[in-house]
Amino acid sequence: MSLLRRIGSTPEKDESRAPAAGTPAAPGAEAGVRMAPLPQQKSAFEEIKKRVQERLLSELDPRLDLSRTGEVRQQVQEVFNTILETESIVLSRAERLRLFESIAAEILGYGPIEPLLRDDSITEVMVNGPKQVYIERGGKLHKTDVVFENDEHVMRIIDRIVSPIGRRVDESTPYVDARLPDGSRVNIVIPPISLVGPVITIRKFSRDPFTVDDLIRFGTFTPEVAKFLESCVKARLNIVVSGGTGSGKTTTLNVLSSFIPGDERIVTIENAAELQLHQEHVVTLESRPPNIEGKGEITIRDLVINSLRMRPERIVVGECRGGEALDMLQAMNTGHDGSLTTAHSNSPRDTLARLETMVLMAGMELPVRAIREQIASAVDLIVHQERLRDGTRKVTAVTEVQGMEGDVIVLQDLFVFEITGVRDGKVIGEHQSTGVRPKFIEKFEAMGIYLSPQVFGITLDRFR
Repeated sequence: MSLLRRIGSTPEKDESRAPAAGTPAAPGAEAGVRMAPLPQQKSAFEEIKKRVQERLLSELDPRLDLSRTGEVRQQVQEVFNTILETESIVLSRAERLRLFESIAAEILGYGPIEPLLRDDSITEVMVNGPKQVYIERGGKLHKTDVVFENDEHVMRIIDRIVSPIGRRVDESTPYVDARLPDGSRVNIVIPPISLVGPVITIRKFSRDPFTVDDLIRFGTFTPEVAKFLESCVKARLNIVVSGGTGSGKTTTLNVLSSFIPGDERIVTIENAAELQLHQEHVVTLESRPPNIEGKGEITIRDLVINSLRMRPERIVVGECRGGEALDMLQAMNTGHDGSLTTAHSNSPRDTLARLETMVLMAGMELPVRAIREQIASAVDLIVHQERLRDGTRKVTAVTEVQGMEGDVIVLQDLFVFEITGVRDGKVIGEHQSTGVRPKFIEKFEAMGIYLSPQVFGITLDRFR
């Protein structure tokens, strides 16, 4: 019998007893994830882990370069085995592996949430203080049995996230946007701003970026919509991807960016680099917060202005959320066609209102009509995306910006997602063409791009 079983043993009948009727299973249990151990077992495991981990840290060479993960992991394994032998800690093979992986995650990874980050079925990880960790799987939130020891434990993991990318988080700067090496987006908030302890929100990105075929398979849009959007990107239309938080804007922007020809110079501008472009000629720029003295800040707007001097053929801004919207519109109107960006909004019409507001945030006292004329002239297409009540993400509208009529910007839906009902908790609907031919179809023909009239749901007679 292993030491873990001797310390935390419970009667066999308790270990094998099935949960009471109506007791919900732990998140992931149906997918084969290990159920939470009984309290006595968990306490024994944590006791052994703490003792071995403290000795391991004291015996490891402090000069180890933790960035060389493979070499460090091998040395940790050697010291770990030595400690178990010298302290006569007897564990089964499974317990030994579990203990090592848990300790290795503390030293080389992200502690208790490391297994969650490795699980490809999990799309978001939310740490609400040390004792409450939620995940998003299949568009739904689930509470896990993962816990940290205390606030200091969470802060150690936060430091491991922000240090490699030169970000900092402390009482003077209690919140920060960061990213993991795989591009996953991280937002961190700590006390005194957070009253529940350190909060970590990680929006995971797939190790292999989603392709257009993946989004078609997920039902985000149809092959016809995908072909149309590909044509829009190749025809150098200016596109805004809009939607609410978590609606999939960045994923769709990444897919649209993949349509950019490989022989064009692309400049991407983001708060935390998330886009994963595979073209060869890509320059990635990332904003920078002020230092501890409040100096050295480089904003998205600074980068947009600077990018105009970098001979970009495409400018891709991860998200417009402030005064940079004015400079983005100016770029679109001064020869930088084919620019792409995202914006938070609830509908295509709201996207225009958001752009107006963001232009005003630039501090320029422009009349509303002048702003609207800039928007109508610069933006060709709005791709609006939503996360539906069943957790699925859909492009719900592809809308053309046709120009001005009086003081109003004219919009025309080209494709919409029509919801027909709900069945077994799933939203039922389909993407439909509105049967309207876009005004910018001439740009397609000028670029040698010809789409079948059926893409727009119109007959040849009507098309002619």
